[in-house]
Amino acid sequence: MRLGLAGYGVGGRWFHAPYIQAVEAIELAGVVTRDPGRKKLVAEELPGVPVVDSLSELIDLGVDAVTLTTPPETRRELVLEAVGRGVHVIADKPFAPDAAAGRELVDAAARAGVLLSVFQNRRWDSDLLTVQGVLPELGEIWRVESRFDLDELGTLEAGPSGGLLRDLGAHLVDQVLTLFGPAARVSAHLDWVDQAEGRTDCGFIVSVWHRNGVHSTVSASKINHVAARQWRVYGSAGSYISDGTDTQTRLILDGVRPADDPATWGYELPERLGTLSTAEGSRTVPSAQGRYQDFYARFAAAVDDGAPQPVPASEAVATIEVLDAARRSDADGVTVQL
Repeated sequence: MRLGLAGYGVGGRWFHAPYIQAVEAIELAGVVTRDPGRKKLVAEELPGVPVVDSLSELIDLGVDAVTLTTPPETRRELVLEAVGRGVHVIADKPFAPDAAAGRELVDAAARAGVLLSVFQNRRWDSDLLTVQGVLPELGEIWRVESRFDLDELGTLEAGPSGGLLRDLGAHLVDQVLTLFGPAARVSAHLDWVDQAEGRTDCGFIVSVWHRNGVHSTVSASKINHVAARQWRVYGSAGSYISDGTDTQTRLILDGVRPADDPATWGYELPERLGTLSTAEGSRTVPSAQGRYQDFYARFAAAVDDGAPQPVPASEAVATIEVLDAARRSDADGVTVQL
């Protein structure tokens, strides 16, 4: 599969290109960036990969699919442009500003007969996959807490189309929906700051009552000078507690790449493993392997062989519906039924 990458900022450089390069079934056919500094980075880090100034030029290179990792306010128009030219699309989250716009894009891709997947790569996080593995040992799941605090003031996407809820919140909500199924109702509190681009949410706690009876809470912050990644899972047979790290991002920023040694990639640090506690006692749980590259491997198989998409956009719409409900809950002080 020939894949073009639109954008070479933090997302394109750190969260897409290394994982695209780790999949043998994909040829990185070109990169869109107009910034001279980023063009230089592409030349240094992706030697031989063409650099162009627009999505139209990228498609003209002859690609099967494109990844859109441009600022949130640009994604709707770029998705429509790509599907309008018959190209399969991977869109960064949030792939639409609200659920109605998301459904519009799902319908547009269906009419064009192309795939539209959303890069919910954190379904392939080590900690989430480890939680998924211990759930059968916990009996009936009652309550789950997922906390992800980042000390990254400079990376907060500001203004009406930004905010931490749409950014990191899209991942955390998608994770609990993946584990426990659709939401029945939602309540939320958001923290707000005034920035030059407009009022922006910089932290949140969202409560989700799932249709199957599980209650989950997801929370995050970005400007409070604290960094933590925690899971608390409580069930009728015991609990699972972990205080881990953002493993794959840590490796990327340390200069390691998933293609360097695929067998050792993406495991939690030994000293940060979680603990499962039941009537039989407590034990440390081995880390599952985190592999964001599996998203790309599955997308390539969907394009080339007709296999299922890794994250169909229709599933991402369900996540956006929860985010929309969380914003309404915060604004109106109500619990929102879905």
